[in-house]
Amino acid sequence: MSRLRALALAAVMVAAAAAPARADATLFVGANTTPEGRRVQGFSAGAGFLLIAVEFEYANTPESNDALSAAPALKTGSGNLLLQAPFAIYGFQPYFTIGGGYYSESLGGREEWGFAPNTGGGVKISLIGPLRLRVDYRVFKLGDSALYSPVHRLYAGVNLKF
Repeated sequence: MSRLRALALAAVMVAAAAAPARADATLFVGANTTPEGRRVQGFSAGAGFLLIAVEFEYANTPESNDALSAAPALKTGSGNLLLQAPFAIYGFQPYFTIGGGYYSESLGGREEWGFAPNTGGGVKISLIGPLRLRVDYRVFKLGDSALYSPVHRLYAGVNLKF
């Protein structure tokens, strides 16, 4: 067998054995706990192969209307890498995430924005068919001019695997 044929055969075998890409999307609601508990909502979408996945995420926390403790509005958008179990174990698929993106913090007339790295983890819990519950915890390190940093966020969301 010629080298070219052997190389082509090897390429076909590797391509046939490769795991298909998996994608998912999540709509979530939760709590931004810095400096006080406030609602956060957002969405994420991602895709991956076996252990490694990438995702984009957007989240929005409104400004606090409490006169005693003013807390800023916070918007984040980030790209993340996930290291995850390649499949659900007893219906649970744990993951660890690290990434970075932008943040926008505003309170009254003050507005700050910049780069925000984040780390966290969570679990995707199988429900019915492609529907899963996703529970996630993240810590965002905002820039030096931010009013509050780091920011802690906990959320739960509906995740659709496709």
